[in-house]
Amino acid sequence: MNKTIEVKGLRKSFKDKAVLEGVDFDVKQGEIFALLGSNGAGKTTIVKILTTLLKPDGGTAAINGFDVASKPENVRNAISLTGQFAAVDEMLTGRENLIMIAKLRHLENPRHVSDELLNRFDLIDAADRKVSTYSGGMCRRLDIAMSLIGKPQLIFLDEPTTGLDPEARIEAWKVIKELSGGGTTVFLTTQYLDEAEQLADRIAILHKGRIIACGTLEELKKLFPPAKTEYVEKQPTLEEIFLAIIGKKEGH
Repeated sequence: MNKTIEVKGLRKSFKDKAVLEGVDFDVKQGEIFALLGSNGAGKTTIVKILTTLLKPDGGTAAINGFDVASKPENVRNAISLTGQFAAVDEMLTGRENLIMIAKLRHLENPRHVSDELLNRFDLIDAADRKVSTYSGGMCRRLDIAMSLIGKPQLIFLDEPTTGLDPEARIEAWKVIKELSGGGTTVFLTTQYLDEAEQLADRIAILHKGRIIACGTLEELKKLFPPAKTEYVEKQPTLEEIFLAIIGKKEGH
């Protein structure tokens, strides 16, 4: 399988503080790759370097074979970035936001592009309402829809569910899974373990400026000692309870 992202020995410091101290990983084409780390671990710094917004101090990073430092235009043509906060214009309607981005990308028939995305992201009923009236989940869906205009091969989602309520988070997860199912490579940063567990094909853990583990969930589980076998009744998780409750309500 082709590698969409290749990172080797990546280093970055701010003043005297080293944030990245030799980061190595790769991302395969079409997979959901989750970068886990606590606040301040350097996740957003990696995203900024990979999206050409920040220059590294050392090492190399390439997208589709193009070096992010020396070939930024080639990289930008292949990617899209959705940050921690929805980059939508709340004074415009959902449709107007999408049409604006389609025009900025010089696409033919921007209205058709917007209609397709409104349908795909279940926003058609709210298309002509101002975004200021949208819920957090709707704003996030619109934000991701906007980032897909021009059909990027790789989308970066930097902590996409921060600040969302549980139902909106699950909405966002569904969208992310659909992106990957359609062939888009997804690079996801998160501090939520359950998010990585639900979504990622592979997971990398960033700690103190380095990747300390990388692999599938099953591979990462093998790094830990086996749990003691205890015969207790399995308790449902809060997420299972939540889904069961809203599922009953939707059935009425």
